[in-house]
Amino acid sequence: MRVARALLSVSDKRGIEDFARGLAELGVELVSTGGTATALREAGLEVRSIDDLTGFPEIMDGRVKTLNPRLYAGLLALRDNPEHLSQAAEHEIEFVDLVCVNLYPFERTVARPGVPRHEAIENIDIGGPTMIRAAAKNAGFAAVVTSPESYDAVLAELRESDGTLSLGTRESLAAEAFAYTARYDTAITRWFSEQHEDLPDLHIRAYEKAMDLPYGENPHQRAAFYTEIGTRRGVLTKVRQLHGKSLSFNNILDLDGARSVLHELGDDRPACVIVKHNNPCGAALADTPLEAYRKAFAGDPVSAFGGIIALNQTVDLALAQALAEQFIEVLVAPEFDDDALELLTVKPNVRLLMDEERRHRGQTDLDIRQVEGGLLVQDRDSVIAEREGLKVVTQRAPTEDEWRDLLFAWRVCRHVKSNAIVIAQDEATLGVGAGQMSRVDSAKIATGRDWVQGKTGLSLASDAFFPFADGPEAAMDAGVGAIIQPGGSMRDDEVIAAVDARGGTMVFTGRRHFRH
Repeated sequence: MRVARALLSVSDKRGIEDFARGLAELGVELVSTGGTATALREAGLEVRSIDDLTGFPEIMDGRVKTLNPRLYAGLLALRDNPEHLSQAAEHEIEFVDLVCVNLYPFERTVARPGVPRHEAIENIDIGGPTMIRAAAKNAGFAAVVTSPESYDAVLAELRESDGTLSLGTRESLAAEAFAYTARYDTAITRWFSEQHEDLPDLHIRAYEKAMDLPYGENPHQRAAFYTEIGTRRGVLTKVRQLHGKSLSFNNILDLDGARSVLHELGDDRPACVIVKHNNPCGAALADTPLEAYRKAFAGDPVSAFGGIIALNQTVDLALAQALAEQFIEVLVAPEFDDDALELLTVKPNVRLLMDEERRHRGQTDLDIRQVEGGLLVQDRDSVIAEREGLKVVTQRAPTEDEWRDLLFAWRVCRHVKSNAIVIAQDEATLGVGAGQMSRVDSAKIATGRDWVQGKTGLSLASDAFFPFADGPEAAMDAGVGAIIQPGGSMRDDEVIAAVDARGGTMVFTGRRHFRH
């Protein structure tokens, strides 16, 4: 197919002048619209206006400028169909051989905080997707270019092939074009659905590959990381890798968990979270980042080996020296002092990440799990219990220190896989029982650590109610004095009586936090 006439209409004007100049040098007539036409003329190129091709002016502030049968007949005509050719001659239709179009920046517009609704609406492109789809549908006789990254390759083939493009190239460009409009429509659909609280009847999401990964959960599995189109915040959003090997599948999964727990603990005080196999094995708040790390590490020094460590404050030299004593898979922090970075980069494989994300996760974000043949979609478990809404159900109320540790343990607990039990003291985890089929077993694991033995005055959080008194009894026999749990068991009275009998205190939250 020889390219004799091209229509150029782009919002992203990167490289468009060079692309248009290359087409003009090949003898291609340039047709253009609005700002693109102005830019090309200012670059010294001869450009024909779209209204000259269609015989109809741009109207309604540019909302209508390309939606014209003369243009679409020139794009959609089957040029090996005698009837189409006859109709084109009868109506003096001029064929368009190449369309170069990219769309209004809808995604970038709605990503801005507080963007007015009318501005978002005006950035929904209508004519652009229609031109793209028309040219892509008729790839047998027309070419469509939607990405500035394709300009050089298209020009190279035109120059090498005497102004023609192969069918293979046109079909490849068409595939890119349909993917491009699908992404665009998905972003618009998502934005409209987010204006309402209801789960939509049609759940539409699109993802684009961000990187290939060395392998999946295991070496024999292929893997890649995809980012969701239109999302404002992601696991690697504003995260820069400063050093180390490429991130793996498991690294990214654990990093997501570590950042979630760290966000849960807040920004007011230094915090450290250590994650292993997508469960927090250590978490702590303290007066300094170094103290927070030491407390988190002491909560399970065995499991911390090869873990993901996340901090919410700058890594200085003293902290780096302590970290360098351990085997770390990934270390993420908002900043690294130069001398700390120099020390940590001595180890060639440790992955050092700078987390510059300061935005909080949106309240409308959904939690999505893939199952065979479908998706499970739910609201994200983002509700944090406050002390004022909790109910003391025992004769003894928690002391101020117990309240502090109960709330800390409860925040960490909802990030632990069910059945989940978290033991805490002095705003640090000391034991975590995760993913057991029996809540009693989780309690025994959490309280059975060597470094927990002999301690008293511990606080315990359970992600769901205790169905029997045996769990709290075992925990309190191991040094637990305060318990926080949802409540709601048929045997709550028995559980409360068991805690009272041992002089403990218990708080009901009225809210469960399963994490399967």
